[in-house]
Amino acid sequence: MVDLFSKGDGPRREDVAAKRILEGNKSTIHRLADQISGGGFSRSRAAMAKAKEEPKPDGLSIHVLGGNPSSAAEPDPIARVSLNGRVIVVDANSGKQMQFLGQMRNKDGQKFFALATKENGFVSPVDEDTEHLLGDLNGIVIESDDIEAKFVGVLKERLDL
Repeated sequence: MVDLFSKGDGPRREDVAAKRILEGNKSTIHRLADQISGGGFSRSRAAMAKAKEEPKPDGLSIHVLGGNPSSAAEPDPIARVSLNGRVIVVDANSGKQMQFLGQMRNKDGQKFFALATKENGFVSPVDEDTEHLLGDLNGIVIESDDIEAKFVGVLKERLDL
């Protein structure tokens, strides 16, 4: 035998029947829950209702600490190569990524920079100005950590960071 389930409009008949039974026996269910928990069920419901009430200041001034600052700090962009090889510009103050420039790739044991362009297979390429500024760095081989540090320095210089 095969049971076919099709998506219908509205709730299922079984769900409607179960809800009707629960609603009809709510007082009995609450009484049994209080009997089993020693009155804890009603106390927890009263505490939840009390917690939902808005606080009334009664002339007090309430200050919420840790909220959003009134003015955001000026972003301090820096270029860097992340641990997973992404070459990005981030805000030094917040650590948030501001721009994705490309990534370090490996081919035949050599590490090289791939600029974020459609030709390199990136879905979200850099803008034309950035591509013009960094186009000649596309495919440059990075042989050591010193060269990578110099590469980041060149990025900072060309992007005026």
